[in-house]
Parts: sequence; structure tokens; C-alpha cells
Amino acid sequence: MGQRILVIGGGAAGFFGAIACATANPRDRVTILEAGARVLSKVRISGGGRCNVTHHCFDPALLVQHYPRGGKALRGAFSRFQPQDTIAWFEARGVKLKTEADGRVFPVTDDSETIIDCLVQEATALGIRIRTRAAVKQIVKVGGEFQVTVAQQSQPLVGDRLLLATGSSSQGYRLAAQLGHTIIPPVPSLFTFQIDDPLLQERSGLSVERVQATLQLPQQPPLIQSGAILVTHWGLSGPVVLKLSAWGARALAAQNYRGTLVVNWLPHLSLSQIEAELAACRSQRPKRAIANHCPFPLPRRLWRYWTTSVGIPAEQTWAHLSKKQLLALAAALHRGTFAIAGKGAFKEEFVTCGGVALKEVDFKTMASRCCEGLFLAGEILDIDGVTGGFNLQSAWTTGWIAGQGLAGGSTGTVSAGASTATLS
Repeated sequence: MGQRILVIGGGAAGFFGAIACATANPRDRVTILEAGARVLSKVRISGGGRCNVTHHCFDPALLVQHYPRGGKALRGAFSRFQPQDTIAWFEARGVKLKTEADGRVFPVTDDSETIIDCLVQEATALGIRIRTRAAVKQIVKVGGEFQVTVAQQSQPLVGDRLLLATGSSSQGYRLAAQLGHTIIPPVPSLFTFQIDDPLLQERSGLSVERVQATLQLPQQPPLIQSGAILVTHWGLSGPVVLKLSAWGARALAAQNYRGTLVVNWLPHLSLSQIEAELAACRSQRPKRAIANHCPFPLPRRLWRYWTTSVGIPAEQTWAHLSKKQLLALAAALHRGTFAIAGKGAFKEEFVTCGGVALKEVDFKTMASRCCEGLFLAGEILDIDGVTGGFNLQSAWTTGWIAGQGLAGGSTGTVSAGASTATLS
């Protein structure tokens, strides 16, 4: 007779952990308990509903550089299960994947249901029991067993081993804490910047392929990222902003999401080169209206934003561009400065910085160092990546390793004892 394995959380890490466990030891009886009405809800909305499965970065040393928190702990984990393994796992089960120009990996169907169907079918084929609307209210560890009380169920479920894969759920953090773990206070990561500039917001939908952006916060070294930027009806978004929000998550929270964003819209040119190009336009196109002629690879409406911002009238010609206006326009293009007035949302994808302290988890098995028989995987851990498939990859990796640990002989390094976790 195999072990009784209870997996709390029906997301990417929970499913992958359950499947890995049942695959490694088919005799184990595995049950997934999901509090919501549907499983894999974050997978469903990942990549705008297309499911950004992973990222095409197959070197663990480079891969960990995309994790503001948790990269060091994941270095060894990625040597065991990395994006190449994720791609092979899904393709072995009939899911065809494609890699886009920016390295993001999606199913060729561009539909997250393809990934969900694969995971549910695999779990079902392995005999894994999937229970939805099964919110866990209490966990009591007595000797070598976990007694798990589920909402609207009179008798607790009993498990020999337990996987906590509850994502950024506050209930999951409380359970982990009550089972002995330290919780690094969670704060949002991966969000957009609110910029209270009506003139900019009128340009909603405009994007620039590559800029260099610097986040400046009091008493903090500047954070610099490069990438695409998007103007929205509330401010600025796009990969470069999301990366800055991830790396600056804790510092931004401490500043109540107020700071300064400096954008170099032409990072391939120096300030003097920009000034020279503007001077050339003044001499070569004296009769043309400045607002109607942009000498740089920028959207015309964005160019007009900058000419208006520095006080150049719409009808002014290049011949009448003063030295003061030229320098102001060049500076705006080289170091456009925006006051960050708050935090916007990043669609429905909510990633947190914080969670279970990583020193309390053995990353060789994902076993708890605080509670024997307990394993942890996914976003409940103090791990978060930038946008691009990195957060799902950490879920696949930690889930897979946890599944091997659940099915294996070792339960961790702590001695057995009585622990209780209760949710009111």
C-alpha cells in the first residue's frame, strides 16, 4: 500500500507536484484540494489567455538572473528540471509548443486550455483525485500523520505527506506559518506605473520597441532595465516597466509606490548625437513644422507629446527652433522624467514578492525544514520572476522536485512532533 498524499492548491505547482509524485510512485494515493471552483486559474489567464508556459533560456546560470528573489535557491533546482525539460514534458504528451522572438514559449494553439487539458488528463490517467471547492480550514500534525479539515466536511482527511502549493493565498501563508514557517511579508510584484499626465495618457496604446528606463527611489541605488515600453490610459507599462516593478517591489512598497521614472527613448544615441540631429533638422528642413517631422524612430504622436511638453507650438517651424528649445527637447528624449503616482494592475496576473523563507526549505526535495512530511512548491515560497514565463517555470520546477520528494523515502531533517495550523 502506498502513501496518502494530500496536495493543497490546484495551481501549476500543485498539479505538477501531484503528477510527478504519482508518476514516481504509482502506489501513492494522491488528492488535490483546490479552494476555488476551478483548478489552474492562473494558468488559464497566463500570457493573456495564451499561457506563457516557460522561457527559451536553457542555461540555469542565465535563467536565475530573471528572478529578483529566489534565484540563488533555484540554481541547483534548475539543473534538475529547467525549461528544456518543461518543453519536453508537454511535447511528450502531445502538446506542441512554439518559441516567439522574445523567447517566450506558448502552445501553438495560443490557448491556455491546451495546457490545462493536458495537466488534468495526465492527473486523471494517473488516478489522482481532484477536489474543487475544498478550502482547507485546519491542519493538525499528529505523529506521522496530517489531519486536514476541509470546509463543509465533518471528518478530516488524513495524509502521510502534504504539499502546500497555495500560491499567494493569504490562507496558505497562515497555514505555513502555523506549521512553523517564517513568512516574508508579501507585497505585489509585476505591476504598471501610474503617471498622472493627461497629455501622456492621451497617447494610450503607443509603444516603443526599446528604451532604457531608470527607477529612482529615495535612499536606494537606481534600478536600470531595457526593453519595450507601452503608454496606457493610466501611465506606463510594457516589459521594461514590469521588470523594474519586480526588482524594485519591496522598495516601491516602502515608498507607497511613489518615485521617479527616467526614460531614455533613444538609448542607441548619446545626448550630443541627439542634439546634433536636431540641429541638422533646423538647417536642412527650416520650413517644416517641428511637430510634423520626427527625425527619430519614434511614433509621431509620441514625438508631438515631447514637442508640446517642452513648449514648442504645433505650428512652429524648424527655422525658429531656439537653442533653449533644442536642448530641452534633446534632454526630454534622452532623460524623459515622470513622477510615479501609484501602482497600476497588470491585467489579472498577480505575482507577489514574499512568502515562505527559503532557508526553511530543502531545495533538493522541497521538504520543509520545520515540519516533517511537509513539502512546499510554487508561489507560496519567497520566489518571483519577471514577466516572460519565468514564474510558471519556477512552479513547474519546484512542483516537479516536490513530487519526487513526496514519493521518495526522505521526509526532511526535522523530528516528528505535533503541529497545528488552523484557519478561522
